[in-house]
Amino acid sequence: MKALLNLFKLRIGVAIALTAVAGLMISPGGQIGGWQAAVLTLAVLLSSSAAGAFNQFYEVDLDARMGRTSRRPFVTGRFRHHGGWLALIVALTGIAVAAAWYAANALAALYTFLGAFVYAVVYTVWLKRRSAWNIVIGGLAGSFAVLAGAAAVQPALSVEAMLLAVVLFLWTPPHFWSLSIVCRDDYAKAGVPMLPVVRGERFASWAIFLHAVVMVGLSLAIAAWSPGWLYFACAATGGGLLVSRTIALLRAPGRATALASFHASLVQLSLLLLGTIADAWMRNAMA
Repeated sequence: MKALLNLFKLRIGVAIALTAVAGLMISPGGQIGGWQAAVLTLAVLLSSSAAGAFNQFYEVDLDARMGRTSRRPFVTGRFRHHGGWLALIVALTGIAVAAAWYAANALAALYTFLGAFVYAVVYTVWLKRRSAWNIVIGGLAGSFAVLAGAAAVQPALSVEAMLLAVVLFLWTPPHFWSLSIVCRDDYAKAGVPMLPVVRGERFASWAIFLHAVVMVGLSLAIAAWSPGWLYFACAATGGGLLVSRTIALLRAPGRATALASFHASLVQLSLLLLGTIADAWMRNAMA
């Protein structure tokens, strides 16, 4: 069971599913039943998990060369690497897209598919081994989850939902670039052109800082529309923590400050999503 959870990257899948819930909750107008919201959330979780499994299926050679990933089940032989896994991954993705279509609409299903496609094919197959900006485009995976949730409520996307999708797009690079500084030697040994490897830690630190500042600024700007004080408080608290950690990284690039920036990005995302969901729930309860 532990190996399966590792293979399907369930923790990342849960985070992606929460972004879909956030997109659903932040969208004004429209009606969606509780079962529809639950099915859509599970569909996004399933498609994200399938994409995560494909990532490990395709990158078994890279994972074997990196200490951080050398214990993954395809590398250790816990799971035999064969085409049956690929068939299962495709089937799970198809089920997820069909479930999103059934529970919501075709647009929500399309966004569910695009999120998995961007991570599995655009990022994993096309960009990761070729471009230092791989994770920038890969950040669209989280954005599509937001749009899937929003489209389920209202196919004509609201300003809040589109801004939140942009925030998720901008969140991914500083998160993974911080991790890339921590694991720089691993990526260099595996030949993966992550930004800190090809441009150095100083350049990457500036990129992390600038992305974080713009992203946090946009997350606060969302409060100019429907989200209330609870959302703003969570976004400001998490955003302030992240920016302060990226400033520390900028002043002293290195593993310790990069790890602190990485952890701060997780806290910031958690507060942002939970603030979005809780704020909308509270406003709906009071309506």
